[in-house]
Amino acid sequence: MGTPGGFCGPRGFFILQQLTGPAIVLRLWSTGQRAHSNLQMPFLSQKAVSAVAGGTGGGYLNPSKIQSGSSVRFALLSDQPLEFYECWGEADDGSLKPFRFSEDPKSDDIEAEMGPDYTRRQNRDGTAPEPAKFALAVPVYNFETEGVQIMQLSQKSIIRELDGISQMEDYANLLEHDFVLGKEGNGLNTEYSLRPVPRKKGSDKAIDDAWTEAKDGGFEIGRLLTGENPFKAD
Repeated sequence: MGTPGGFCGPRGFFILQQLTGPAIVLRLWSTGQRAHSNLQMPFLSQKAVSAVAGGTGGGYLNPSKIQSGSSVRFALLSDQPLEFYECWGEADDGSLKPFRFSEDPKSDDIEAEMGPDYTRRQNRDGTAPEPAKFALAVPVYNFETEGVQIMQLSQKSIIRELDGISQMEDYANLLEHDFVLGKEGNGLNTEYSLRPVPRKKGSDKAIDDAWTEAKDGGFEIGRLLTGENPFKAD
């Protein structure tokens, strides 16, 4: 467990977690001589950390899939997010599919788009169809996976925080900074934290190379609205 701390910004309070998890202390020895310092090694490899953090699999960074108590570090690759409305359709076999609209859709629009193969997913109480939710999608560089992903946000708290950060003078250019997105709790008791941090030293080339490779491979985030693959043309 970490020790909570934080700082207060113009638009809100950012929750910080100071991790104090298990670690292995490696002492270096040479013949007849003891090392002057201890090197503290993390208990988990970077691969294991990425696996248990969740929310970072495949081409998408999904905040709701992050494990409670974990966080993800990313860099924005665009300051022009794709804005849309999303609702979920459910097939007879229980499989789910997202349906996205550039404008807030009416019920008739949703049913027409889903066709006969899908029906609107019900709310938590099972009393009515889920409403279409406003969402953003933006390409990011995920430092754990070392690649380009699409971060989709429908959580209002994260969207508001990101917008608030963008209006701070120190973060006028969001593309010059990294961000740490954390999660505590699950379900209705979930809380997210988002804080800007300095760009990770020596990472600019890796970010630029990954973004160039993605664009050369046909990346186009707008294809999310048509149900196509945004990472490459079919």
